[in-house]
Amino acid sequence: MTSLQFSHDTHPPMQRQAWRVGALCLAISDQLQARFNPVTVRGEISGFTRAASGHCYFTLKDTEGQLRTAMFKRVAVSLNFSPLDGQQVEVTGRLGVYEQRGELQLVAESMSRVGQGTLMEAFMRLKAKLDAEGLFDPERKRVLTQHPRGIGVVTSEGAAAWQDVTTALKRRVPHIPVVLAPALVQGSDAPAELIAALRSLYELVDEGRAQLDVILLVRGGGSLEDLWAFNDEQLAYTIAQSPVPVVCGVGHETDFSIADFVADLRAPTPTAAAELCAEPALQALSRLALQAEALQSASQRGLERRGQILDVLARRLMQPSDQLRVQQERIASAARLMQQGLRNKLLSGQHQLAQCHARLGLLHPQKVLDRGFAWVSDEAGNVVVDAKALAIGQVLSVHLAKGVRQVSAQ
Repeated sequence: MTSLQFSHDTHPPMQRQAWRVGALCLAISDQLQARFNPVTVRGEISGFTRAASGHCYFTLKDTEGQLRTAMFKRVAVSLNFSPLDGQQVEVTGRLGVYEQRGELQLVAESMSRVGQGTLMEAFMRLKAKLDAEGLFDPERKRVLTQHPRGIGVVTSEGAAAWQDVTTALKRRVPHIPVVLAPALVQGSDAPAELIAALRSLYELVDEGRAQLDVILLVRGGGSLEDLWAFNDEQLAYTIAQSPVPVVCGVGHETDFSIADFVADLRAPTPTAAAELCAEPALQALSRLALQAEALQSASQRGLERRGQILDVLARRLMQPSDQLRVQQERIASAARLMQQGLRNKLLSGQHQLAQCHARLGLLHPQKVLDRGFAWVSDEAGNVVVDAKALAIGQVLSVHLAKGVRQVSAQ
């Protein structure tokens, strides 16, 4: 037992300074700041809560102690995982005293899952390896048909992702059959089950037992560890061997897995994967209605145009009786023209004959004599035209319009 001994000094003790509580807490906080900060602490999350403001509060603990921790909204929204009780994490922040309760508190500036760095290194190594082998090449990506005959789905039957996919497909394409190949999507056994599920769908396609034109590989969000099954190397090779296009919708929009890079198309969520693989039935029906309307309009215009052509041909192609009447009219008209032509030709000939006769009449010697002329002939009746050829006393006959007289040449 330790006894307390009191001094018997005759001088009265010096009066010590009395701290105000807040000032003492602040002084201790300053000492912690100078001595420890920034500090990184590893421990297990316990009692995690998220306030309406977005700030998060929890306790970091291990077998030897615990430390109250606060993480403000600006830090919480930058995390790449969802903090849960029981997770092993490393928190870097500032150590201080929360004056209102006089408690030691760590204000987190960053937080990561323990072992996440090792997983990310393994992820990057595998990604580089498969990329070098050509599994990510854009040239090997296949285009999805917007009207698949059937859709295969690989996921956990009890997962929310399966419900999201079926809801989206029933809303968009309720007429398309969906085949589920169930498999674990988390844990050490998940990669083998995912591979087996994919191969079961491949067999259905290869054997013709199901007309599947696309396969959806889907899972809801989670941490890197939760999604690690989709970073399996053998799963990547199996996806690359698919006989039909594969759409990978694993995690949230910010999550990426090896399966995303190998698949023909990456979707940000399971619901988006379902929406990408098939055109909505209403949209397809609307487009078909427009096409049907355009086809009907084109057909109507074609019929009208051909109807006009038929009318023209009908006017050309008359009844036999009409054709006979037209031919008879043409023959009658030709006969009239011929008769008219003959008449005109006879009249013209008669007129020409009369003109000739008139001209001949004007040239008749009698007509000349009637105008006071006369003509002379010798004893032989020959017309005398040269006076020098006559002999003196030669008897000549002078023919007048009325009568003949003999005269002798002088």
